[in-house]
Amino acid sequence: MNSRTNTFNQQLQSAWTSQGSMLCVGFDPDPKRLPQPLQGNPEGIFEFCRDIADATADLVCAFKPQFAYFASQRAEAQLEKLIGHLKNKYPHIPVILDSKRGDIGSTAEHYALEAFERYGADAVTVNPYMGFDSIEPYLRHHGKGVIVLCRTSNPGGSDLQFLNVSPSGEPLYLHVAKLAAQQWNTSGQLSLVVGATFPEEIAKVRARVGEMPLLIPGIGAQGGDIDATVKAGSIPNKPGMGMMINSSRAILYASSGSDFAEAARNVAHATRDALRTAVLK
Repeated sequence: MNSRTNTFNQQLQSAWTSQGSMLCVGFDPDPKRLPQPLQGNPEGIFEFCRDIADATADLVCAFKPQFAYFASQRAEAQLEKLIGHLKNKYPHIPVILDSKRGDIGSTAEHYALEAFERYGADAVTVNPYMGFDSIEPYLRHHGKGVIVLCRTSNPGGSDLQFLNVSPSGEPLYLHVAKLAAQQWNTSGQLSLVVGATFPEEIAKVRARVGEMPLLIPGIGAQGGDIDATVKAGSIPNKPGMGMMINSSRAILYASSGSDFAEAARNVAHATRDALRTAVLK
């Protein structure tokens, strides 16, 4: 099959198998942390991310550029260029635009066009707290992935996501998981964001949604435990599948010198191997 026409879920299934990896590398380019030769370079953000992508492409199941890190630096053109590079050189690796959009349907239609047509991403992260009509426009884009925030990795996520929303005491994040799995997944391309900092919640979400893919941030710089994360999110009888486990800063900023891409590869390689080892435990 041509990976350019596969659905997001088909791309993921293929990447998990062919790459032997559940590692997702996130791109959060902070100009202040770029290697000195790239600081002040008009194309520095693109070149930094491109070089790390090229150094890690054989180790990952997905790439995840974070939109705000580009937009705050007026680097949207560099983001377009980066995703174009990724899709041209590594069409078998899905690209997730992490923008966490969430707005009324008419506005969501334009956010969907931005993610899928302007930037050419294979999937986008969205905020579900305005309900299904704010998510539905993304689902109209055939084969594109829609990754719904469920149980996020930040401490403040508990302020809302742990609120009881039923007489049985079901927390809001599990209600979101149930809606995503049972009612909202009209395209068959929904996934959920569940943070590695809460492995018990990962297990509860996995039990609720079956084999739905999970995007799991929070390992690396945020301190999520790899063994606990893999155990909690695994699909029975399908080892090494079902999760996109993201690391951004720990990989991107492994070195501030001219060896930044090599250092990033070394950390990505160690992380990929740690995930593989965890699968076998």
